[in-house]
Amino acid sequence: MRKQLCDALVNRAQRPDMVFLTGDLGFMALEPLQQALGKRFINAGVAEQNMVSVSAAMARQGLEAWVYSIAPFCYARPFEQIRNDITFHGLPVRLIGNGGGYGYGVMGPTHHAIEDYGVLLTLPNLKAYVPVFDEDVGDVIQSAGESPMAVYLRLGRGEPPRGFAVPAYAPWRQLTNGGGVPVIAVGPLAGTYIDAIQELPKASRPNLWALAELPLSQNPPPLALMAQVAAHGAVCVAEEHVERGSFAAEFALYLLREGTNARLHHLYARAHHYPRYGSQTYLRKASGLDPGSLLNAIDSMQRL
Repeated sequence: MRKQLCDALVNRAQRPDMVFLTGDLGFMALEPLQQALGKRFINAGVAEQNMVSVSAAMARQGLEAWVYSIAPFCYARPFEQIRNDITFHGLPVRLIGNGGGYGYGVMGPTHHAIEDYGVLLTLPNLKAYVPVFDEDVGDVIQSAGESPMAVYLRLGRGEPPRGFAVPAYAPWRQLTNGGGVPVIAVGPLAGTYIDAIQELPKASRPNLWALAELPLSQNPPPLALMAQVAAHGAVCVAEEHVERGSFAAEFALYLLREGTNARLHHLYARAHHYPRYGSQTYLRKASGLDPGSLLNAIDSMQRL
């Protein structure tokens, strides 16, 4: 999604109030944006806390501030500055974390961003975007750029099956249709499930929903999804995020408040530490987030 990010920001660079700060990252990807912004493209160096505080000061002066780093350096290292300098003051800084989830899997637990949106959404005045497909990024940048509050954008890579017609961007999208239990997948993970779900008989095929914006208080689930959950009395949630602070935890609370009686099965990022490290696909499978694990979970739910 980095190319789409760069293209979208270059299109926005004509705004004279836009500034972009990077923590010494983005080489061989963001050079067109650097050329478009000139002096408004700032390499803040390996100093993420300072970079976030500077971005808050810029936003306070009325500038449209964007901050970029790989995901763990974007939210974990400067968390105090995000909390105190940005969200406590209600400043609309846009934080971009590249490589969300297990995106930097081979680099080990320090580079796994599997608690990012859960941690940040504990703060006030903040919204999170988790684009599902590469084609979503332009719309997400437009929406984030107009947001009156702080934004965290978790970038990954779109993973739809070959030949899949990506639907127009929306916070919630139904990607498959059938008579089976509804499944909600957060971000790019949804694309990895489409082929496996489509191969199931229509009568038992799950209705797969892709979610791209959090929290639910700003983006409640569609009525069609809630009707499916009520009809089946069950829902499966899959996300590349730890269990605590997860979307599934928020959705379970939402179901309780709405009086919807439904079982919730949760597939989530199981751990930071593994005996071996590998690609994002490898670690998803180790966590039980691969398509095979999803199909097993759905089969078990539909047998109950």
